[in-house]
Order: sequence, then C-alpha cells, then structure tokens
Amino acid sequence: MTKIMRLDDLRVFVQTADAGSFSLAARQLDLTPAYASGAVMRLERALGTRLFVRNTRHLRLSEAGERYLPHARAALDAMAQGQHALALGRDEIAGSLRLSAPSDFGRRILLPWLDDFQQRYPRLSVQLSISDRAVDLVREPLDAAIRYGALMDSSLVALPLVADLRRALCAAPAYLARYGTPDAPQALRQHNCLRYFWGDTTYERWQFHLPHGSQTVVVNGDRTSDDADLVRRWAVAGQGIVYKSRLDLLPDILAGRLYEIFPAYGEPAPLQLVCAHRSLLTPAVQQLLVFLRSRAAS
Repeated sequence: MTKIMRLDDLRVFVQTADAGSFSLAARQLDLTPAYASGAVMRLERALGTRLFVRNTRHLRLSEAGERYLPHARAALDAMAQGQHALALGRDEIAGSLRLSAPSDFGRRILLPWLDDFQQRYPRLSVQLSISDRAVDLVREPLDAAIRYGALMDSSLVALPLVADLRRALCAAPAYLARYGTPDAPQALRQHNCLRYFWGDTTYERWQFHLPHGSQTVVVNGDRTSDDADLVRRWAVAGQGIVYKSRLDLLPDILAGRLYEIFPAYGEPAPLQLVCAHRSLLTPAVQQLLVFLRSRAAS
C-alpha cells in the first residue's frame, strides 16, 4: 500500500537539509526540535529509506537524501506555484463560466446580455446550458444557474436578480376575440391553457394572488411542451393562454402581440442566480450578478 507523504514533512526535510540541524530548522519554522525530528522520521518511513546520517554531534544528508532533496524542493515549488495560480484565479475575471438558464429567458433576454458581459471581460469563456428542468447544481459541472420562483432545496445559495417579479397571464388578441377574455381565474377551466413541463412535473396548477387571498386553478389544454419558449410562441400564434414570468412575456406585451389578463393577480416568481455553495461565488460569478442586476433594472 502506498504511504501518504505530508507536505509539512517535506518542508521540514528541506529546511533541515539547508540548516544542517533539527534544532535550527525547528527555530526557523517555529516548531519544536522533537516535532522537526518526528516529521523527518515520518517522511523516511513513507519513502522506506534514511534521508540523514545522524550521530550525537553531526547531521548530514545520506546518499538517498542527496538524491531526493532536489525533488522535494521541486514539489514544494510546484505547490507554491499552484497556490499562486489559484490566488490569481480568484481575483481575475478569466477562465470558464458555466451557466444554466430557462429556455425563454435564456434565448430572448440573457443571450444579448451575455454578449455585452463578455465584451467587458474578453478573457472569460461562457458555457451556457438552456433547459427548463431543475438542473442538479451539486452533481452537474455548473458554476451557477438562473431560476424563477422559490427554491425547493434550501441548501443552495440564492442571490436575487429581480425580487418583485410576477407571472403574467396572457393571450393573443386574436384568441381573446374568438373565445372571449376570462373574467376570473376559475373561468380558465373553459379555456385552452398552454402548459409546460418543469422537470417531471407539468405546470398546470396556476396560482393567483387575489385581494381576498390566493386561489389555485387546475388548468387543461391541447398543447404541452418541455420548452417554455415554444409555449410562449404558441400563445403569440393565438393557440391559447400562457402563464409565465412577466419578464419573458414583456416584449410581446409591449409590442401588442399578447394582452395581459388580471395584471395585478400574478403569482410571485422572483428571478435568482443560484449556486451550489458560497465557495463557487468566484469573481466572475460575482461580477455576473452585479451585471445582471443592472440590466434587469434598466
């Protein structure tokens, strides 16, 4: 079985070889002589050879110690260089940024924002996954995800982008002219409601916040997709009523392609940047957070 060598033991060995004694090396490293001697003995056991020739008065490197010393120095230098590279990486906006975003928001809104973000930081490489499923941030190689709504997993780190965002209930003017405009949430049961999947669940329990309290309506319709962008396109084409983030639908609302129904009753759907752990809040992720908050507010 391979024995594990400790980095501190390597450091004591190199310092002892330079100092010529355990006591002097120990003082230089702020250790006790006994600890320094024990560290070298541990390293010798791991290597299976004697590194020093010892007697009561003198200490010198053995033949094996002479051969091993430059490799020990190289190992310590490599470790120091690696720590320096990590320190630079923590402070530099460069490298790879791996993101996941919902389909509609990712394609229509996030893509041009990311173009501008990369122009600011040209050494940054962005990997974007567009998906309407709840990606596992712990298991998948992602730095962050952009999500709507409250998180089911409380262990994740959620950083708000737009805290007061709501869902919007919308339909094309042509659909409303043909089938009429619902006058209450319960009336949606008589309409063709366009639904989408979120993970393995169909989003068909539509909740509204009315003046007298919350109301949930189980809706139905003839079209369902795992791509929320496609569901929005169906709504614009007059195929039914859609209920999703107002941010996704806003360009169509402003252009008159969609009409907003019950604008004050929409369910809260805050937009958030989500990470698996605070250690993943690298400078790149933190700068992206600031950038997206600025863009979402404008």
